[in-house]
Amino acid sequence: MFSSVTSGAANGISSYLMQVEVDVSDGLPSFNMVGFMSGEVREAGDRVRVALKNAGTKVPAAKITINLSPAGIRKSGVVIDVPVAVGIMAAMGQIEERALEDTVVLGELGLDGEIKPVKGILPIVSKAREMGYKKVILPRSNAREGAVISGIKVIGVDSLQETALYLQADEGERDKLIPPTTIDVGKLFEEDEGGAYDLDFADINGQSGVKRAAEIAAAGFHHLMIIGPPGAGKSMVAKRLPTILPPLSLDESLEVSTIYSVAGMLGENEALITKRPFMSTHHLVTETALVGGGVVPRPGIISLAHRGVLFLDEMPEFSRAKLDMLRQPLEDKIVHIVRNKGTYTYPANFQLVGALNPCPCGYYPDRNKCKCSPSEIRRYLGHISGPILDRVDICVEAPRVDIADLTVKNKSANESSKTIRERVLKARDIQNERFKGTDLRFNSDMSPKDIEKFCRLGPREEAYLENAFNTMELSARAYHKILRVARTIADIDGSDEIRQIHLMEAVGYRITDGEYYSQMED
Repeated sequence: MFSSVTSGAANGISSYLMQVEVDVSDGLPSFNMVGFMSGEVREAGDRVRVALKNAGTKVPAAKITINLSPAGIRKSGVVIDVPVAVGIMAAMGQIEERALEDTVVLGELGLDGEIKPVKGILPIVSKAREMGYKKVILPRSNAREGAVISGIKVIGVDSLQETALYLQADEGERDKLIPPTTIDVGKLFEEDEGGAYDLDFADINGQSGVKRAAEIAAAGFHHLMIIGPPGAGKSMVAKRLPTILPPLSLDESLEVSTIYSVAGMLGENEALITKRPFMSTHHLVTETALVGGGVVPRPGIISLAHRGVLFLDEMPEFSRAKLDMLRQPLEDKIVHIVRNKGTYTYPANFQLVGALNPCPCGYYPDRNKCKCSPSEIRRYLGHISGPILDRVDICVEAPRVDIADLTVKNKSANESSKTIRERVLKARDIQNERFKGTDLRFNSDMSPKDIEKFCRLGPREEAYLENAFNTMELSARAYHKILRVARTIADIDGSDEIRQIHLMEAVGYRITDGEYYSQMED
């Protein structure tokens, strides 16, 4: 007898549906699986036979052939265990074919018949809804994750026996047997509104200039680099940046959650990522872990930081090759991973925040403390290439903290993250209104064409920027970044137009063309 069960699998950040076709016929007893499979998929046959036996289903001594269609896509992962088992039961007449109509089945099987969670549920359920399916049967641990996709019924199951009982029941009784999982997505965001953080900008004494730069970076989602001596508070500022960032929108949350779903990093029973990610990594991280890849390509750290912050502490300690791998993602906001079996594309629209000392010892240009030679400074800073520096929107100096700031008695004078965030959100509201009807979300997303439309300058401002461009020998990319940052500064000030004072502050954040990096010149 023949049966067909619909299943699905993730393919990079996207997904596809497949048909699990099962034929049970007379002949020499065998269990054959075909359809361009990886090793872990091929092993499903052994897991399914033992799981069926332990679940109380006797597999007949017959020729069992299983085909995974379409044959042109390489099947990987372990999501097809449960659909194969269900297909065998359907071919044996234990489950009616009509019970499987408009239904997608997913899950990994344990040898005792337990159904275990799998990766990539979110994009698969989304694809099932898109293709017109009405129901998805999946592991109960993945049920909340799948239920955030509206318009499709999600049934969470714990075991193969429970799955069989559900499919064997009358249609009107199934929802009573296992109620569909539902999620109030709006409530998830309400619970996390202004999410509680352990860190706060009020903890930072002094460094008003750095905190101002962080506020601008948060308001426009600009890349930020902080240069200063050890102990100046560079990491403290960077780690508190998520506390003032605008909240994720639902669309952004689904994008981020899909990446974490594919990577298998959504927590058990976790439905959505509702806070902007913050990823910090050590300079010894491998290139594969940083940008993604592997035998079965997975998202890297830069994709896990999508719509959030990627923090690189001690930036020059990273090899130049690793940092240069960020050039294309910083520009295109995606990363391509090419393998013999296909090309995988992952989102990588992250906010880069780097912290670094100005020299190996950390105290340049204070020659009373710094003993580094110009060649040592040049070699140290040279790990960060010119093209990477050119892609940084805001670069700010974190000076040595004064004792008066550390011993201040009234720390309530320090602005809290909540206060700063309120200004950031007002600037964000202005951007929402400005970019209504477009794909743009932040000022940093503007292309040169968008800049021409949204960053018009008066004659005085044009003359100032032209002079700065020629004097500092800026690149075209740096020119556009100054305008993006100036637009954000104007938004924070509530100004419809970009004024010269806004341009002056934006130009002031191009310190990579001055004091420190002059040491890199031959």
